[in-house]
Amino acid sequence: MKYIVLTLTSLLLLDVCGQAAVPKRVLRVIAFGAHPDDAEFQIGGCAIKWAQLGHKVKLVSVTNGDIGHWKMAGGPLAKRRTAESKEAARRMGVESLVLDIHDGEIMPTLENRKIIARLIRAWQADLVFTHRPHDYHPDHRNAGLLIRDAAFMSGVPFYVPDTPPTKRNPVFMYFPDRFTRPYPFQADIAISIDDVFDKKVKALDALESQVYEGGANGSAITLIQRKANDPVARLEILKARWTGRNGSIADRFRDSLIKWYGPEQGKAVKTAEAFEICEYGRRPSQAELKELFPFFK
Repeated sequence: MKYIVLTLTSLLLLDVCGQAAVPKRVLRVIAFGAHPDDAEFQIGGCAIKWAQLGHKVKLVSVTNGDIGHWKMAGGPLAKRRTAESKEAARRMGVESLVLDIHDGEIMPTLENRKIIARLIRAWQADLVFTHRPHDYHPDHRNAGLLIRDAAFMSGVPFYVPDTPPTKRNPVFMYFPDRFTRPYPFQADIAISIDDVFDKKVKALDALESQVYEGGANGSAITLIQRKANDPVARLEILKARWTGRNGSIADRFRDSLIKWYGPEQGKAVKTAEAFEICEYGRRPSQAELKELFPFFK
Protein backbone atom coordinates (compact mmCIF):
# COMPACT_ATOMS: atom_id res chain seq x y z
CA MET A 1 0.00 0.00 0.00
CA LYS A 2 1.40 3.41 -0.97
CA TYR A 3 0.98 6.45 1.21
CA ILE A 4 1.01 10.20 0.63
CA VAL A 5 1.68 12.77 3.32
CA LEU A 6 -0.53 15.85 3.76
CA THR A 7 0.63 18.91 5.68
CA LEU A 8 -2.13 19.29 8.28
CA THR A 9 -1.91 20.23 11.92
CA SER A 10 -2.42 16.63 12.91
CA LEU A 11 0.04 15.31 10.28
CA LEU A 12 -2.20 12.57 9.00
CA LEU A 13 -1.23 9.82 6.63
CA LEU A 14 -3.82 9.03 4.00
CA ASP A 15 -3.68 6.00 1.76
CA VAL A 16 -4.38 6.31 -1.94
CA CYS A 17 -8.02 5.42 -1.32
CA GLY A 18 -8.40 8.40 1.01
CA GLN A 19 -8.67 6.41 4.26
CA ALA A 20 -7.24 8.21 7.28
CA ALA A 21 -4.56 6.52 9.35
CA VAL A 22 -4.22 7.25 13.06
CA PRO A 23 -2.86 10.80 13.58
CA LYS A 24 0.29 11.25 15.62
CA ARG A 25 -1.80 12.84 18.37
CA VAL A 26 -5.31 11.48 18.66
CA LEU A 27 -7.64 14.13 20.04
CA ARG A 28 -10.43 13.01 22.34
CA VAL A 29 -13.57 15.12 22.17
CA ILE A 30 -16.74 14.73 24.24
CA ALA A 31 -19.88 16.82 23.76
CA PHE A 32 -22.78 16.89 26.23
CA GLY A 33 -26.22 17.83 24.98
CA ALA A 34 -29.26 17.92 27.20
CA HIS A 35 -31.32 15.76 24.82
CA PRO A 36 -30.70 13.17 22.09
CA ASP A 37 -30.30 15.73 19.30
CA ASP A 38 -28.63 18.74 20.95
CA ALA A 39 -25.00 17.69 20.49
CA GLU A 40 -25.73 16.38 17.00
CA PHE A 41 -27.28 19.72 16.03
CA GLN A 42 -24.59 21.90 17.58
CA ILE A 43 -21.37 20.08 16.77
CA GLY A 44 -22.26 17.48 14.13
CA GLY A 45 -20.20 19.06 11.37
CA CYS A 46 -17.04 19.34 13.46
CA ALA A 47 -17.62 15.84 14.84
CA ILE A 48 -17.52 14.49 11.30
CA LYS A 49 -14.38 16.48 10.51
CA TRP A 50 -12.55 15.18 13.60
CA ALA A 51 -13.63 11.61 12.86
CA GLN A 52 -12.44 11.84 9.27
CA LEU A 53 -8.99 12.85 10.54
CA GLY A 54 -8.82 9.84 12.88
CA HIS A 55 -9.72 11.58 16.14
CA LYS A 56 -12.16 10.22 18.74
CA VAL A 57 -15.51 11.89 19.39
CA LYS A 58 -18.30 10.97 21.80
CA LEU A 59 -21.73 12.61 21.83
CA VAL A 60 -23.56 12.30 25.15
CA SER A 61 -27.21 13.09 25.85
CA VAL A 62 -27.72 13.86 29.54
CA THR A 63 -31.41 12.86 29.33
CA ASN A 64 -33.19 10.07 27.48
CA GLY A 65 -35.60 12.48 25.78
CA ASP A 66 -38.68 10.62 27.01
CA ILE A 67 -41.11 13.55 26.80
CA GLY A 68 -39.69 15.18 23.66
CA HIS A 69 -42.57 14.37 21.31
CA TRP A 70 -46.11 15.59 20.77
CA LYS A 71 -47.66 12.12 20.35
CA MET A 72 -45.57 9.56 22.26
CA ALA A 73 -43.64 9.50 25.52
CA GLY A 74 -42.08 7.33 28.19
CA GLY A 75 -40.05 4.20 27.59
CA PRO A 76 -41.03 3.76 23.92
CA LEU A 77 -39.90 7.30 23.06
CA ALA A 78 -36.70 6.97 25.10
CA LYS A 79 -35.81 3.79 23.22
CA ARG A 80 -36.66 5.38 19.89
CA ARG A 81 -34.60 8.50 20.49
CA THR A 82 -31.66 6.48 21.80
CA ALA A 83 -31.72 4.43 18.60
CA GLU A 84 -31.97 7.58 16.50
CA SER A 85 -29.03 9.16 18.29
CA LYS A 86 -26.97 6.00 17.88
CA GLU A 87 -27.70 5.89 14.14
CA ALA A 88 -26.84 9.57 13.69
CA ALA A 89 -23.53 8.96 15.45
CA ARG A 90 -22.84 5.93 13.25
CA ARG A 91 -23.34 8.07 10.16
CA MET A 92 -20.93 10.65 11.60
CA GLY A 93 -18.34 8.03 12.50
CA VAL A 94 -18.43 8.83 16.22
CA GLU A 95 -19.64 7.26 19.48
CA SER A 96 -22.95 7.92 21.23
CA LEU A 97 -24.28 7.61 24.77
CA VAL A 98 -27.73 8.45 26.15
CA LEU A 99 -28.02 8.67 29.94
CA ASP A 100 -31.14 7.32 31.64
CA ILE A 101 -32.32 10.58 33.21
CA HIS A 102 -35.86 11.75 32.52
CA ASP A 103 -36.32 14.52 29.99
CA GLY A 104 -37.15 17.79 31.77
CA GLU A 105 -35.69 16.60 35.06
CA ILE A 106 -31.95 17.28 34.97
CA MET A 107 -30.83 18.71 38.28
CA PRO A 108 -27.30 19.89 39.20
CA THR A 109 -26.96 17.34 41.99
CA LEU A 110 -23.77 15.86 43.41
CA GLU A 111 -24.77 12.44 42.01
CA ASN A 112 -25.18 13.83 38.49
CA ARG A 113 -21.96 15.83 38.73
CA LYS A 114 -20.12 12.62 39.55
CA ILE A 115 -21.67 10.90 36.53
CA ILE A 116 -20.42 13.70 34.29
CA ALA A 117 -16.97 13.77 35.90
CA ARG A 118 -16.60 10.01 35.39
CA LEU A 119 -17.50 10.33 31.72
CA ILE A 120 -14.98 13.13 31.15
CA ARG A 121 -12.28 11.23 33.03
CA ALA A 122 -12.98 7.89 31.35
CA TRP A 123 -12.79 9.58 27.94
CA GLN A 124 -9.60 11.45 28.94
CA ALA A 125 -11.02 14.39 27.06
CA ASP A 126 -8.98 17.12 25.41
CA LEU A 127 -12.13 19.07 24.54
CA VAL A 128 -15.49 19.16 26.34
CA PHE A 129 -18.58 20.88 24.88
CA THR A 130 -21.97 21.74 26.35
CA HIS A 131 -24.69 24.39 26.60
CA ARG A 132 -24.14 27.73 28.25
CA PRO A 133 -25.88 27.88 31.66
CA HIS A 134 -28.01 30.85 30.51
CA ASP A 135 -30.41 29.02 28.20
CA TYR A 136 -34.20 29.09 27.89
CA HIS A 137 -34.55 25.37 28.62
CA PRO A 138 -33.99 24.19 32.21
CA ASP A 139 -32.35 20.99 30.93
CA HIS A 140 -29.90 23.03 28.85
CA ARG A 141 -29.11 25.31 31.78
CA ASN A 142 -28.63 22.48 34.25
CA ALA A 143 -26.59 20.38 31.83
CA GLY A 144 -24.35 23.41 31.34
CA LEU A 145 -24.00 23.82 35.10
CA LEU A 146 -23.17 20.15 35.60
CA ILE A 147 -20.46 20.09 32.96
CA ARG A 148 -19.04 23.42 34.12
CA ASP A 149 -18.98 22.23 37.75
CA ALA A 150 -17.16 19.08 36.66
CA ALA A 151 -14.42 21.12 34.97
CA PHE A 152 -12.12 21.37 37.98
CA MET A 153 -13.20 18.11 39.61
CA SER A 154 -12.30 16.01 36.57
CA GLY A 155 -8.63 16.40 37.48
CA VAL A 156 -8.88 15.91 41.27
CA PRO A 157 -7.39 12.45 42.04
CA PHE A 158 -9.66 11.42 44.92
CA TYR A 159 -12.90 12.72 43.43
CA VAL A 160 -14.70 9.64 42.01
CA PRO A 161 -11.42 7.73 42.52
CA ASP A 162 -12.83 4.67 40.73
CA THR A 163 -12.06 6.53 37.48
CA PRO A 164 -8.55 7.91 36.79
CA PRO A 165 -8.45 11.72 36.62
CA THR A 166 -7.73 13.55 33.40
CA LYS A 167 -4.01 13.91 32.81
CA ARG A 168 -4.50 17.54 31.84
CA ASN A 169 -7.40 19.90 32.42
CA PRO A 170 -9.50 19.80 29.23
CA VAL A 171 -10.58 22.84 27.30
CA PHE A 172 -14.29 23.38 28.00
CA MET A 173 -16.39 25.12 25.34
CA TYR A 174 -19.98 26.26 24.90
CA PHE A 175 -22.46 25.79 22.08
CA PRO A 176 -23.89 29.02 20.62
CA ASP A 177 -27.24 30.53 21.56
CA ARG A 178 -28.99 33.88 21.13
CA PHE A 179 -29.50 34.83 24.78
CA THR A 180 -27.93 38.10 25.89
CA ARG A 181 -28.30 38.12 29.69
CA PRO A 182 -26.09 38.16 31.64
CA TYR A 183 -23.87 38.32 28.52
CA PRO A 184 -24.19 37.20 24.90
CA PHE A 185 -22.40 34.26 23.33
CA GLN A 186 -19.09 35.15 21.70
CA ALA A 187 -17.46 33.00 19.05
CA ASP A 188 -13.89 32.33 20.15
CA ILE A 189 -13.63 30.05 17.14
CA ALA A 190 -15.83 29.45 14.11
CA ILE A 191 -15.39 26.47 11.80
CA SER A 192 -16.52 26.09 8.22
CA ILE A 193 -18.52 22.90 7.70
CA ASP A 194 -19.11 23.45 3.98
CA ASP A 195 -17.03 20.37 3.14
CA VAL A 196 -19.10 18.07 5.39
CA PHE A 197 -22.46 19.82 5.36
CA ASP A 198 -24.22 17.14 3.30
CA LYS A 199 -22.88 14.48 5.64
CA LYS A 200 -24.19 16.39 8.65
CA VAL A 201 -27.64 16.64 7.07
CA LYS A 202 -27.58 12.92 6.31
CA ALA A 203 -26.72 12.21 9.95
CA LEU A 204 -29.49 14.49 11.24
CA ASP A 205 -31.89 12.66 8.93
CA ALA A 206 -31.65 9.76 11.41
CA LEU A 207 -33.27 11.91 14.14
CA GLU A 208 -36.73 11.44 12.63
CA SER A 209 -38.79 12.10 15.75
CA GLN A 210 -37.25 15.57 16.00
CA VAL A 211 -36.32 16.81 12.52
CA TYR A 212 -39.35 15.40 10.71
CA GLU A 213 -42.03 14.97 13.37
CA GLY A 214 -41.26 18.17 15.22
CA GLY A 215 -40.45 16.70 18.63
CA ALA A 216 -42.43 18.17 21.53
CA ASN A 217 -43.65 21.06 19.37
CA GLY A 218 -44.80 18.96 16.42
CA SER A 219 -48.26 17.97 15.23
CA ALA A 220 -50.00 15.72 12.74
CA ILE A 221 -49.21 18.14 9.92
CA THR A 222 -45.46 18.35 10.42
CA LEU A 223 -42.92 17.56 7.74
CA ILE A 224 -42.82 13.77 7.91
CA GLN A 225 -46.60 13.58 7.58
CA ARG A 226 -46.53 15.66 4.41
CA LYS A 227 -43.49 13.90 2.93
CA ALA A 228 -43.70 10.52 4.66
CA ASN A 229 -43.47 8.51 1.46
CA ASP A 230 -40.79 10.61 -0.21
CA PRO A 231 -37.46 10.35 1.65
CA VAL A 232 -35.67 12.32 -1.07
CA ALA A 233 -38.06 15.26 -0.69
CA ARG A 234 -37.80 15.06 3.11
CA LEU A 235 -34.03 15.18 2.95
CA GLU A 236 -34.06 18.18 0.61
CA ILE A 237 -36.34 20.09 2.97
CA LEU A 238 -34.09 19.16 5.89
CA LYS A 239 -31.06 20.35 3.93
CA ALA A 240 -32.74 23.68 3.19
CA ARG A 241 -33.57 24.16 6.87
CA TRP A 242 -30.03 23.46 8.00
CA THR A 243 -28.53 25.55 5.24
CA GLY A 244 -30.44 28.37 6.89
CA ARG A 245 -29.44 27.42 10.42
CA ASN A 246 -25.73 26.84 9.86
CA GLY A 247 -25.71 29.66 7.32
CA SER A 248 -27.02 31.97 10.01
CA ILE A 249 -24.14 30.97 12.28
CA ALA A 250 -21.68 31.73 9.48
CA ASP A 251 -23.24 35.17 8.99
CA ARG A 252 -23.43 35.98 12.73
CA PHE A 253 -19.80 35.10 13.30
CA ARG A 254 -18.31 36.20 9.99
CA ASP A 255 -15.62 38.21 11.80
CA SER A 256 -14.46 35.06 13.58
CA LEU A 257 -14.40 33.10 10.33
CA ILE A 258 -12.29 35.82 8.72
CA LYS A 259 -9.96 35.78 11.73
CA TRP A 260 -9.37 32.04 11.43
CA TYR A 261 -9.51 31.56 7.65
CA GLY A 262 -8.38 34.93 6.34
CA PRO A 263 -10.50 37.46 4.41
CA GLU A 264 -10.93 35.56 1.17
CA GLN A 265 -11.80 32.17 2.63
CA GLY A 266 -13.66 33.55 5.63
CA LYS A 267 -16.02 35.62 3.48
CA ALA A 268 -16.75 32.60 1.28
CA VAL A 269 -17.89 30.23 4.06
CA LYS A 270 -21.57 29.33 3.67
CA THR A 271 -22.21 27.12 6.71
CA ALA A 272 -20.41 27.06 10.04
CA GLU A 273 -20.37 25.97 13.67
CA ALA A 274 -19.05 28.23 16.42
CA PHE A 275 -17.93 27.82 20.02
CA GLU A 276 -17.04 29.89 23.07
CA ILE A 277 -14.30 29.03 25.57
CA CYS A 278 -15.51 28.42 29.13
CA GLU A 279 -13.29 30.12 31.70
CA TYR A 280 -13.53 27.15 34.03
CA GLY A 281 -11.35 24.84 31.94
CA ARG A 282 -7.91 25.30 30.41
CA ARG A 283 -7.52 28.57 28.52
CA PRO A 284 -5.91 27.65 25.19
CA SER A 285 -3.81 29.95 23.06
CA GLN A 286 -4.70 30.54 19.42
CA ALA A 287 -1.94 28.12 18.45
CA GLU A 288 -3.39 25.40 20.68
CA LEU A 289 -6.89 26.01 19.32
CA LYS A 290 -5.50 25.29 15.87
CA GLU A 291 -4.19 21.99 17.19
CA LEU A 292 -7.52 21.16 18.85
CA PHE A 293 -9.42 22.12 15.69
CA PRO A 294 -7.01 20.71 13.08
CA PHE A 295 -9.06 21.87 10.12
CA PHE A 296 -6.89 24.73 8.89
CA LYS A 297 -4.38 24.16 6.11
